[in-house]
Amino acid sequence: MKNILITGANGQLGNCLRDLAKEYQDKYRFFYTDVAELDITDAAAIDQYIIEHRIDIIINAAAYTAVDKAEDDEGNAYRINCTAVGNLANAARKHDLRLFHISTDYVFPGNACIPYKEDDPTGPLSVYGSTKLSGEKAVLESGCRATIIRTSWLYSEYGNNFVKTMLRLGAERESLRVVCDQIGGPTYAGDLARVIYRLMENGEETQGTEIYHFANEGVCSWFDFAKTIMDIAGLPCRVEAIPSSEYPAKAHRPAFSVFNLRKIKVATGTSIPYWRDSLILTINKLKQK
Repeated sequence: MKNILITGANGQLGNCLRDLAKEYQDKYRFFYTDVAELDITDAAAIDQYIIEHRIDIIINAAAYTAVDKAEDDEGNAYRINCTAVGNLANAARKHDLRLFHISTDYVFPGNACIPYKEDDPTGPLSVYGSTKLSGEKAVLESGCRATIIRTSWLYSEYGNNFVKTMLRLGAERESLRVVCDQIGGPTYAGDLARVIYRLMENGEETQGTEIYHFANEGVCSWFDFAKTIMDIAGLPCRVEAIPSSEYPAKAHRPAFSVFNLRKIKVATGTSIPYWRDSLILTINKLKQK
């Protein structure tokens, strides 16, 4: 039985990985950590944890994701999104482990007109995007066996995210203004968790580093996304489409962050749920709570 370390286990993806872990209990033993249990910015602490718990695979779901805050907090963003990732990657190489690391659409400039492939040129426009790209480079430079998965517009029934914010505001207000000129692919964290486990099972002897893109099938704007949330939840809140220029934010967002999903479909041999279908499931889960 292999031992799996999941870092950032209290976040959106971490919680979804926990939920699905019960399906793999006969094959893997899971160890869940967040900063209180393991400080991944401390290389020695990672080494000690790996040895003590005989870890075979690391899934790094930890990240600094406060996109606007990162513009004024670059040091902490870099420490978590790059330094800590480098520590995990170096430990993976040292102990011959496999590392799964989650990255973001923000590594791209967002000026494309066709879906981004894994080998397309990067060019982040924000501190957050730059620190995440530095984390990717740290993994590649370490020489460890790794899988990097870039994802976009992540949401779930856990933590803070766009879906939960829209549901809260939609219940409080008569109308909302949401940008319509940023296009991307919503991703349900539960679907991402499932694809991580599939890649983990399918690539036991993987060498080097592979990069994949994952989002739910389909494309929309933030306005489309918000409007659909209100419709599914049955909220009467009116959603108004506005350009990004009318909703200034400290960090620059990619205008276009649609992924080409072909590579991950081939690697997992499965189809990917349409974003609206996963959104319906998530809102139903939130209603049950």
